[in-house]
Amino acid sequence: MYGCGLRVSEVCGLTWNDLQPQGEGGKATIFGKGDKTRVVLIPASVWQQLMRLPRIIDAVFVSRTGRPLERTMVFRIVKQCAKRSGVSEKASCHWLRHSHASHAIEGGCNLRLLQQSLGHSKLETTERYLHINPDQGSSQFINI
Repeated sequence: MYGCGLRVSEVCGLTWNDLQPQGEGGKATIFGKGDKTRVVLIPASVWQQLMRLPRIIDAVFVSRTGRPLERTMVFRIVKQCAKRSGVSEKASCHWLRHSHASHAIEGGCNLRLLQQSLGHSKLETTERYLHINPDQGSSQFINI
């Protein structure tokens, strides 16, 4: 979810047929909110982890019983991982998506590209995901 900025429902619905290799990483066809389809690039580190998963059924992410993961299971997994690692109690599936957006912008991602990657039809929706860093200012980006 964090690496690609996906919604929990998009992660739960991901199938092996949705994935294709591309360079060192890969890409996924995502069937998102509002019946919109988009292609999302998968970083090499995430791709390598995905390729190590067993292919039990068509779904990429499965439970211990071999059934596709459901949203509630993913919510619990994220909360448990956050607690074990000492990350904020605010951590959630959607928090990971917001973090992806903020970190992508901080890393220099174009706002329109982020909009497409997140599957937003309106730029205003994408802008709500951005969080101002109090240690940064626009003067850092000009050369005087």
